[in-house]
Formats: sequence, structure tokens, C-alpha cells
Amino acid sequence: MDLILIAVISLGAIGLVAAVILYAASKKFAVYEDPRIAQVSEVLPQANCGGCGYPGCSGFAAACVKAGSLEGKLCPVGGQPTMEKVAAILGLEAAASEPKVAVVRCNGTCANRPKLTQYDGVRSCAVANSTYGGETGCTFGCLGCGDCVSACTFGAIKMNPETGLPEVDESKCTACGACAKACPRSIIEIRPKGKNSRRVYVQCVNKDKGAVARKACAAACIGCGKCVKVCPFEAITLENNLAYIDPAKCKSCRKCEMECPQNAIIAVNFPPRKAKPAEETAPKAETAAPKAETVAPKAETPAQEAPKAEA
Repeated sequence: MDLILIAVISLGAIGLVAAVILYAASKKFAVYEDPRIAQVSEVLPQANCGGCGYPGCSGFAAACVKAGSLEGKLCPVGGQPTMEKVAAILGLEAAASEPKVAVVRCNGTCANRPKLTQYDGVRSCAVANSTYGGETGCTFGCLGCGDCVSACTFGAIKMNPETGLPEVDESKCTACGACAKACPRSIIEIRPKGKNSRRVYVQCVNKDKGAVARKACAAACIGCGKCVKVCPFEAITLENNLAYIDPAKCKSCRKCEMECPQNAIIAVNFPPRKAKPAEETAPKAETAAPKAETVAPKAETPAQEAPKAEA
């Protein structure tokens, strides 16, 4: 009986001492967390996509609270309405942000870029890119395995079986950038949607010289520089045989689109161009005909005056 009592007292004493030590340690090494972090995290969509540049929504919430300013910070999933809620919690001003969308900068369809080989390995763009150059002659374009589709958690990308290229649904895309990170060839770019969702960009990433690029793909940029010369806003640069349109400078005049001999520059969501009337020159030819007919009666006037001379 004495042994049992001694054991109970000993265990109780050890537990009490351990509890005191743990309590002291918790106070000494306690990490303070601003309660506003939890409040901000609650209004975020909890997509944890990483599109904001931080590790999940909790990391973004902590960054907003610690920064003291929301300039340069944006939740791509929640957009401006979510940022206004965050600003209200923190007592800050939500800077206006321009909506963005993912664009596929490759027009190497099955028609423009015929296949030369067949890939029978793992259906992964990352694996295919590291093991060989691709099924076509272009070593820069889309591999067509759909890594971007798997990376998108919003169902905004799908592969078109006819073209073999990914297509982005603007209504679902949140511009989180997951698809751009998943693409091993960096053909997907996050660009501003533009006014009325209209934008102009070069749908090619091929950096080969013109003859080589054209041989690999009928719609490849050949680096001719015509678009650079015709742009009145200096929005286009040419580097490594590839043209690039700066969305911050582009005014969507579409002069570059008309000038491109390869049709590599794409204008999205614009109304169709008005065709120039083909009959502009036809009326001029018709008006010339009556003038020729009026000359004939003048030539016949001498014959009409002849009877007067006989009288």
C-alpha cells in the first residue's frame, strides 16, 4: 500500500513540475500573431493557388498586415472586391488593379506545325521537354501534353483536340499563374485583359531565325521587324528574332496585326474589320464611258451642215 501511495505522489510531483516547465516555456517562447491576420484570411477565397506570390492565403494575409500598405498586392482569385474587404479590415486603401488573364502564346496548330515524330512516353510536358525536342520541328512551341490543364484548379484551361493547343476560358481564369508555372516552355503568359477584354499580342515564342522558324511553323514569327517599324507607340521590341508587345504601351491600334506577314500577331475580342469597298474603282471606269460617247455627236456636226451649202 505504501508503495502505491509513493508511486502516485511521485508521478503527481513529476507531472506538476513538467506542467510548470511547459507553462514557463510557452510564455518565454510564445509567438505573437496579430488577430487581424485571421480576419483578413477569412475574407480571402482560400484557394491557396499562390497567384499572389505568397505561400497560400494565410501567407498573403500576414504579408498584407505586416506591410502596412496594399500597393502592389492583389488576390487574383478574389480580385478587387476581395482587396476592398481586406482594406476595410486594415483601415487602408485598396489600390485599383487591372484584371489579368492567361494567354497561350503559341499558334502551332496541327495545320501550321505538322508532326514529324510520335511521342510514346509519359504524357507530361515536363518529361517530354527534358527528354526530347517535341513531335514537330519547333523546339519552342506547345508540347500538347496538358500540364497546364492539370495545374489549373479552376477548370479554365482545356486542350483542343483539333488544334492540339490549350485554350483559356476568360470567364473562369483568375490569372493565378499556376498554368504559366507548369508550362516548361513558358508559352503561357499572364497579361492584362485590356479595355473591354481586348488585347493584342504575338502568338509565338520561337527564337529561331526567320527561315528556320517558318519551316517549322507556318504561323511563326520570323523577326522581320515590320511590326516594330509600324508601331506609333514604341510598344514592340525585337529580341532574339522574336517580337514582343508590351501591354503597358500598346494602344490596340492593330497596325502591327495588319503588317505582320505571318499573321503571328493576334487581336482578341475586337470587332471584325470593315472591308474596303471593292467597287471604289468601278464607278470611275463607268463615268469615263459617257464622256467617250459625248464626243461622237460632235464629229457628226459637219455632215449635218452639208445640205445648207448645196442650197
